[in-house]
Formats: sequence, C-alpha cells, structure tokens
Amino acid sequence: MTVGFRSPQGVRIARDGSTARHRPWRRRSRTMTADAVRSAIPPPDRQAYRTGTAAIMVRLLRESYAEVAPRAEEATRFFYAMLFAIAPATRELFAANMEVQRSRFWRALVHIVQNFDRPDELVPFLHQLGRDHRKFGVLDAHYDAMGTALVTSLKQYAGAAWTPQVEKAWSDAYGLIAKTMQEAAEAEPGPAWWTARVVDHHRLTWDLAVVRVTPDRPVPYRAGQYVGVEVPQRPRLWRYLSPANAPRPDGSIEFHVRAVPGGSVSRSIVGHTQVGDTWRIGAPMGLMTVDRGSDRDVVMVAGGTGTAPMRAILEELSGWGDNPEVTMFVGGRTRADLHDLDTLTALAATNPWLKVIPVVESYPRMVGMEYGTLADVVTRFGAWPDRDVLVCGSPVMIRATVSRMLVAGTALDRIIYDPFTLD
Repeated sequence: MTVGFRSPQGVRIARDGSTARHRPWRRRSRTMTADAVRSAIPPPDRQAYRTGTAAIMVRLLRESYAEVAPRAEEATRFFYAMLFAIAPATRELFAANMEVQRSRFWRALVHIVQNFDRPDELVPFLHQLGRDHRKFGVLDAHYDAMGTALVTSLKQYAGAAWTPQVEKAWSDAYGLIAKTMQEAAEAEPGPAWWTARVVDHHRLTWDLAVVRVTPDRPVPYRAGQYVGVEVPQRPRLWRYLSPANAPRPDGSIEFHVRAVPGGSVSRSIVGHTQVGDTWRIGAPMGLMTVDRGSDRDVVMVAGGTGTAPMRAILEELSGWGDNPEVTMFVGGRTRADLHDLDTLTALAATNPWLKVIPVVESYPRMVGMEYGTLADVVTRFGAWPDRDVLVCGSPVMIRATVSRMLVAGTALDRIIYDPFTLD
C-alpha cells in the first residue's frame, strides 16, 4: 500500500492520548473533483485564501510536517508499527521487507503536503493513488486504521508544535484526501490489475534487460505514464515501471529495467525473468505527457532508463499530427550508460521537430556529446522559460535537475516529473 489517508473514522486522539468517538466527514458525491477541493482550499491568488481558514489550514499542515520531517524515517517506522497494531490484517498486504514501502509512503505524504493548496495538481494525484490501491485489496476499514496511525505518528514526532488546531487541520485534510481517493477507486470501472504473460526477455548487459509482456486485455495507459508491476519471483513487492512504447494494437508493453543496488525486484527481473512468467500490472499512473494543444515547445531530460517514458511519448508524437519542437537531453556517466540512444537518434533523424543531445559525466569527450551532469548541461543551454519540461530518472537526478532549473529561472509550473518512477 503506497499511502492511505483518512480522518481516523470513529476515533479522535486527544492531546493526552485518550480517544473519543467522532466522524468528522460524510460521504457525498461519487468522485471528488478539483472544483470540490478548490471550494475548501481556494487558489492562492484569491484574498480568501490569503486571509481565510484555508490558508491557516495549509500553514498548520506544513509547519507541523516541518517539525516531523527531520525524523521522517523514525516517524514512518512508528506509523507502520501503529498500523499493524491497530489492524493486524493489514500486515498481509505488504511484503516482509518494508524499506521501499516506507520511503514511498513518506514521498506521497510530502507530495500531498506540498501541493495541498494546488487542487489541479493534488486531485489527479489522489485519484491515481485511490485507483492504484485497489490492487492491494484495500478496504474502508484499512483507511480508517491508517488515519489513526498517521495522526498518532505525527503527534508523536511533532512535539510542542502539535496543538488542537494542528490536529483539526490534519483531521480536516484527512477528510478531503481519503474521500478523493476512495471515491475515485469506487468510480473506476476497470479491473484492480491486469494479468500479463512475458513473451520476450532480452538481457542487454549484466544489469539491464528489455522485457516484453502481453496482457490478457489492453492496459489503458497513456504514453509517458507508469504502472505497478508484481513479478512471481517477488510476490507482494510491487514496483513501478514505465512502458517504453506507446499503446500498441496488440496491447503488448515493453519495459526497460536496470538492476539497481538493493533492488530485489529489479535484480530479479533482469536476472531471473523467464518467457511464460505471469506478471500482474496495476492501474496506470503519472501525469507526464506532451500537450499538443499548447503553443509551447518541449524539453525532455532523461537519465538512465528514464528514457523509457520519453521514448513512448516520442513514438506517439511521431505517429500523427503537428508536433512541438522537442529538445531531449539524455544523460549517463559514460557513453555506455546512455540507454537507448541509438533508437532516440534514429527517431531524431526521421523527425525534424526532435533534437537529441547526449550528455556524459566522465571523460573522454566525444564528438556530438556534452560533458557534465544533466543539471549542468540543461541549465547551461538556458532557463527554457517558454518550454514545458519533462524530467525522468533516479530520485537524485530528478532533485538535482529540478533544483538547478528553478535556480536558473525555469518556472515550477512548467516542470513535470512523477514522484514514484523509481524505487
């Protein structure tokens, strides 16, 4: 389970640790929309937001989160210990190794807190989480238990910053978040997961493989999105992978997987996947795409197998219609790390709207390549003020690139990246 938030239904935790029954929200319409959340949290350019209760709520959430953040690992461990104590059945939803799960949970919490006053960003993210959680078999009671566990954890680590006002802010936030997730899950007509058969496994290097699967029915993903994958060698260890191709008529999906240090699932896929294996694929997630209706051109920044969703988008763009100008930076430590560069340069050779710039961090320099990190090179070319920017790669690469671009003058609302593309 990545993250589940709900005001602790039926349980209120007082400052002295005692509990009392309460139910701070009611279920109303089907799917929570951005307009519904916006009515509770108005946009920051409105006077009502700047001076009203919504602004106070967001401030309290962020201030209390800031107190907990330095002890995030402890708080997350406490959260899961509390969850399993309150609802022992939830332990069966997770694999034995909780390291990745804890990291993913905290990243989701950070993303929610950072975007709580941006409904157009927050609501699609929560809709995706709600749909994605169906693959775990999450029940309403699980949301309730997770809400109790999270409020208790935040109270434990917020110290003197925890007040009745802070508790109310988190309780109210729970109501909005959980309602959005649960109603999106209930409104989703598709299956909780798709079954797919491995039809090809090609190991390119000792740590890199291309795997092609054929689902039992088409997975309705868009080029640029990612999906949760469970492999038979590592049951209950769901990991997110990005399809490297746009949707095809036969429904087949190609994944490019690198074995990462400590990544038991990625190592298993690269080293032990066999043709005929059965995978489970969760609901598509992610907002990375190119808006053909926009008049803005595009910059793509990809490190390692982060080229996969970019390649899927480029494949879709090359198929039809008028396209924006696309400048793509592909980075790696050495030339050998520039994954799928030959395919990308071939696409550029036949599509004049696409320019591919390879970037390496180590010498020797090569003709046609830039030297430095992706963050160095992208900002060396400029701030890209009039471009939409898509970034994909390791969490370290994403953080470094986005930070440098913001300092260089790139507008935050022009930068698109997904928080769960690599674990």
